[in-house]
Amino acid sequence: MMTKGKLFLSLLMVGAVVGSATAQRLKDAKAAMEAEQYDKAKEMLQTLVDKKPKDGENYFYLGQIYLINEKVDSAALIFGQGLTNAPKETLNQIGMGIVDLEKGNETAAEQKFVSATSDLKKKDYLPLYYIGRAYIDAPKPDYAKAIDYLTQAKAKNLKDPEILVGLGDAYSGIQGEASNAYVNYRDALNLDPNLVRAHVGQAIIQRRAQAYDVALENLSEKAKEYPSFGPIYRELAETQLELAKTLPDNTDEEKAKYESEIKKAVDYYKQYLQVTGDKSVEANVRYADFLVWGQQYEELKNVALQLANAPGVDAKVYRYLGLIAVNQDGDFEKGAEYFDKLFAEADTSRLIDIDYLFAGFANIQTGKADKGVPYLAKALEKNPEIMPEIGSAGMLAFQQGNYDVASAILSVPAKQKGTDYYYEANYVLGNASFRSGVAKKEAATAAAQGDSTSVTPVDTASYMPDFRNALKAFDVIIKSNDQKVYDEYLAGALYLTGYVNISLDNVNPETPELCKGLFVPAFTQLTQLLKDKQLQGKELTDAERGYLVDAYNYIGYYHVTKEDYASALASFEETVKVAPNDEFAKAYIEYLKS
Repeated sequence: MMTKGKLFLSLLMVGAVVGSATAQRLKDAKAAMEAEQYDKAKEMLQTLVDKKPKDGENYFYLGQIYLINEKVDSAALIFGQGLTNAPKETLNQIGMGIVDLEKGNETAAEQKFVSATSDLKKKDYLPLYYIGRAYIDAPKPDYAKAIDYLTQAKAKNLKDPEILVGLGDAYSGIQGEASNAYVNYRDALNLDPNLVRAHVGQAIIQRRAQAYDVALENLSEKAKEYPSFGPIYRELAETQLELAKTLPDNTDEEKAKYESEIKKAVDYYKQYLQVTGDKSVEANVRYADFLVWGQQYEELKNVALQLANAPGVDAKVYRYLGLIAVNQDGDFEKGAEYFDKLFAEADTSRLIDIDYLFAGFANIQTGKADKGVPYLAKALEKNPEIMPEIGSAGMLAFQQGNYDVASAILSVPAKQKGTDYYYEANYVLGNASFRSGVAKKEAATAAAQGDSTSVTPVDTASYMPDFRNALKAFDVIIKSNDQKVYDEYLAGALYLTGYVNISLDNVNPETPELCKGLFVPAFTQLTQLLKDKQLQGKELTDAERGYLVDAYNYIGYYHVTKEDYASALASFEETVKVAPNDEFAKAYIEYLKS
């Protein structure tokens, strides 16, 4: 018969075996996370949580999976369960701080981190490590804080290579700290030569230095050495994509080369999915994110249509469908609807610059500029580097004759004083607004004249805002002291300002007495500008010669309406100096001399 003492010892041994097995499973789950086999890791961790609900560490790692899948609220719920079931486990308090970071509340996060680390034991380093990693992986990384916490973790444990990898990642994110990053990765490999993430980190240093070919070569070598480690293929995909995005795509040959390099990136990502074996909805959402980054809308359409039918799919599916509607199908109305759904269902902290960018384009294209323009401004606020996308879209709309669309889009960069696009955007904005105003004035005039039953006044409200916007935009050019602006845009801005004022004036041969000469100041300044250019020995362009002809003719016409015939004659004579065969000026000269 077993004595009580022997029974107690036997139970202890059983507990040790069970505990060891559980630890082994946690180790396996963490290894799956390391290999980015997130669906597998999630299943394992959920099992651990169900079997040992009082083990708080399991909740923390399960919450990490939800964070990776961008399910921040679900992660918070898991961390909260961990705190309830194992209140002494500080990792879940750190998890709640990471949730705050993900939501952009850095102050609340820091308070939780300080509280969680205020009474750590001598060798308790993991909380410090995971706070450091949180600051690296945050939507707005804080590498300095990451280094601070990771250095504290290192002081408590000199033998965990993961801390050194974290320090390498943090230093890699700081410009000018590549050598410190490399040293930490090297030291990590000295502790564990098979720590693949340290090898990958060294390649990322090269990628951040834009040495893409070198990074791709090194990553490819590591893929041969560790073919079953999926993250290498993801890094290959992302590096290949960054390389492709540096390539020009103006000529057919360049576009073919660009598409070839993009295809390599997509193929690497498919290989990543194959190696990790993750076929979950969440994995496909991450793949869709990659395709968004690479602007591969045809492939994105295939993935998004599958995701659209998945139960409980992430609200980001509306981003994908919206991008496809706008870029692939040209269905701006549908695109605007999808982005409306995205904004309604997704947490604001999860929205990115391109959400606002393409929501802006879609709404402007469908005539809702009052809604679209603020979206574009928000996109630019979130990412100033998106300016070329906005500027290019505005210029394209102008070239296609979509002047209202061009005006709305260009109104955003036209407000960004001090940027490279500021003056060009104002110049084209003024031109587009002027042309839009002319078209609306012609339509309003035709409508008024078409009413044969009564005298209908012209609806000036339909076009006056466009003319005012045009004058405001050109005024930015005219008042600039920038020599480059002076050389490139001033003559055109003065010329078009004159023409806007012609549209605002009463230039009608049947009622010459009503002409106010609103256009005279701009045209006079224009003629002086071009005279000065000629006096400097510079040749006028054909466009500038045309400007002079029109300016002198309109100034001459104005003097005729005011019966100042001497000034009128002088102005028309200036015209024929530039264009001897100008019929308008010649006819007036003959009339005035007679």
